[in-house]
Amino acid sequence: MRIAIAEAWKGCGFTNPNPMVGCVIVKNGVIIGKGFHKKYGDLHAERNALASCTESPEGATVYVTLEPCCHWGRTPPCTDALIESKVVRVVSGSRDPNPLVSGKSGEILKKAGIKTETGILKEECDALNEAFFHYITCGTPFVILKYAMTADGKTATVSGKSKWITGEKARSRVHFDRHRYGAVMAGVGTVLTDDPMLTCRFENPCDGSYPETEKISQPLRIICDTGLNTPLSSKIVKTAGDFPTLIATGISDPEKTKPFTDAGCRVLSLPEKDDKIDMQVLMKKLGEMKIDSVIIEGGPTLAWSALAAGIVNKTNIYLAPKIFGGTGKSGVAGTGVFSPDEAFMLSEPKVTDFEGDLLLESRVIYPEKRKQE
Repeated sequence: MRIAIAEAWKGCGFTNPNPMVGCVIVKNGVIIGKGFHKKYGDLHAERNALASCTESPEGATVYVTLEPCCHWGRTPPCTDALIESKVVRVVSGSRDPNPLVSGKSGEILKKAGIKTETGILKEECDALNEAFFHYITCGTPFVILKYAMTADGKTATVSGKSKWITGEKARSRVHFDRHRYGAVMAGVGTVLTDDPMLTCRFENPCDGSYPETEKISQPLRIICDTGLNTPLSSKIVKTAGDFPTLIATGISDPEKTKPFTDAGCRVLSLPEKDDKIDMQVLMKKLGEMKIDSVIIEGGPTLAWSALAAGIVNKTNIYLAPKIFGGTGKSGVAGTGVFSPDEAFMLSEPKVTDFEGDLLLESRVIYPEKRKQE
């Protein structure tokens, strides 16, 4: 199964909004085939593994990171291929939350005389597809709030400078995540201050935790700009013809949006809430566009808006071993909470060391959920 997990990672960044899946076929204690889901719309891992077999898979055991599909989508059911190949056992890691699949494939395989087992290395297999699991059950993107700060909680110096808080290793991981997830989001304030590209740029995304990737998948760049104040001269707009770009705004006047669409941007006019883009409506629209995941990299104002709207599922906070002091910005601004028991709590922490810079990955627990519990 660990080999199957390594196979699944090879599809990272290319399968969205489908899951990453790896498959290994074993016969008489020898691996005779392996494969992975290479890209959205392509054959699934099981069929690729069967096609790679060095001998007949009849009588073999199949190890697959996710429960095999049993319905027609862009590709035919994998259960059909497994039955036709006359394998005798299928071992899976994760249960597919898709109601079209969940638990049903096992029943189909059992009726065909194939032994099934699930839950093998479940945590590792589940970690492959946290974004997919959220997207397929909620219909909205899995949202990660990312920012880097110093040991005293600053995201910039008193002069506003922030390049660079973290080192190259940590920044390489950020670019890998842009490759991995479907979209990267920033606010117009970040565009005005930093004029970023928000593209995925790396020579080698591998930090030892992920496999090397020959190609790069560019995320959809999303700018939240209520008043449509993004400069036409900004890098985001000037490169919109080369990289997918969406501007979410409260402006619907065609005369004001036309210069942006002419430059290659997609302009999405949305309702406002508290004089800001309604983030929940934006997430629903992105889900309809098959955007399964979003990294928010847009500064303290957007960070607060996202948390206040309840759309953040996970935080990626980089902590650098530096102290700026003074009155520099923090990672989250906004009105803030009035009492400690109203805080957004972070759970299930995972810490990764990038040559001294620490990445803290956590799940977000909202105050109202804690009250229900």
